[in-house]
Amino acid sequence: MNFHKIALTTLAGLLLASCGGNNNSLSSRGDLVEEPIEKSTQSISQLDSVTSENGLQVLTGPAICDVRVLQINYQTPGAQPGEMSNASAALFVPNGTDPACQGPLPLVAFARATNLEKARTNAMDLSDPTAMLLMTFFASQGYAVVATDYLGYALSSYPYHPYTHADTEASTVIDSIRAARNAAPSLGLTLNGKVMLSGYSQGGHAAMATHRAIERDYADEFNLVAAAHLAGAYQVSQSLIDGVENPILGVQYFVPFQITAWQKVYGDVYDTASDVFNVPYDGFIEELFPVVHYPADLTQLPAVATVPAEARDEIFKADYLEDLATNPDNGTTIAAKKQDLLGWDPIAPTKLCSGSADPVVRFSLHAQAAYDDFRSRGGDNVSLVDVNSTIEALHGDVLTNDPATYYKNYHSSYEAPLCTWEARKFFDQYK
Repeated sequence: MNFHKIALTTLAGLLLASCGGNNNSLSSRGDLVEEPIEKSTQSISQLDSVTSENGLQVLTGPAICDVRVLQINYQTPGAQPGEMSNASAALFVPNGTDPACQGPLPLVAFARATNLEKARTNAMDLSDPTAMLLMTFFASQGYAVVATDYLGYALSSYPYHPYTHADTEASTVIDSIRAARNAAPSLGLTLNGKVMLSGYSQGGHAAMATHRAIERDYADEFNLVAAAHLAGAYQVSQSLIDGVENPILGVQYFVPFQITAWQKVYGDVYDTASDVFNVPYDGFIEELFPVVHYPADLTQLPAVATVPAEARDEIFKADYLEDLATNPDNGTTIAAKKQDLLGWDPIAPTKLCSGSADPVVRFSLHAQAAYDDFRSRGGDNVSLVDVNSTIEALHGDVLTNDPATYYKNYHSSYEAPLCTWEARKFFDQYK
């Protein structure tokens, strides 16, 4: 199973009308828009069957609790000052007779990896990679979990997703915690007040942005006891500059998504799309992500199997790439620097996890750089785990016989469960 694949679900229903800005006060952040929606219950036997089939039970352990899967819809700010909208989230609630399932329970707030499908929700069953990891590693072991879908996805009425935008990632995760607390009484869920943060890939960036915001602005509201940031891009600006020479797998999706999102947030990243993108992409790229007609609309872009450098050159103008690599006043670079997450000091115990051969989120640019930055100012509460040796031990035959497949799967499949395991072991010390 691909633990971080682009979901193949179809559009489940009409999105709510765009609310842009409305009359809701910022004081309503985290308020529920409607009653929680019960989606399913995954039994202990179902959970154990999946972890046995995928060889994960050695990491997860046998399930202790059934898991109720609910969808919540809550109020949260948009990207512009004073703007309110809504976002949805999955709420995974342990259920069963074992005392570990009954509470009071700690709450894990989890931010998911990049997904290109607008209808995508975390409130899924065990067939979904993200939902499966959250249920088997956390909820089945006595953690309540809330996992935001972000602005612009699933039930959110927001007209776009502010991709890799630190401020709205943080506000959306923070308000998911509030929403989970608001939903808890009607669900018979008793929380112990302890909050833990985690996320993978884009979610690693979102979780770290949330961590910084909570300790800076909301320390009196949230008892943040631990954080585990997994394979996230913490130096976004350096990623883009490095990506000119070393484009990542999926450059034709992720980088245009970032740039066009920042243009919608800030309005001054570029003058026109044709300043950045080649014909015909300049004519539709600004409205493509996240994708409504998935996966059909992605056929307008170079195929996922395209060599990254060739995909980069097909999408982007050569003079734009040169300016991005060399000009510190490039509009994209200025916007990207606002998303960088170094230069602050975590208070809660913090674990960083990544793999040093990750071809998508480079270890040295992100996990290692963040660790070195935090430790340089005495951050002895921050640890770093490199899971590369375990990945090689488990999948070395693929590396030997089919290196292209190995590196294609590294970030999307091999790394995610191992870093989730590191997060669970870490959180077990503080629950």
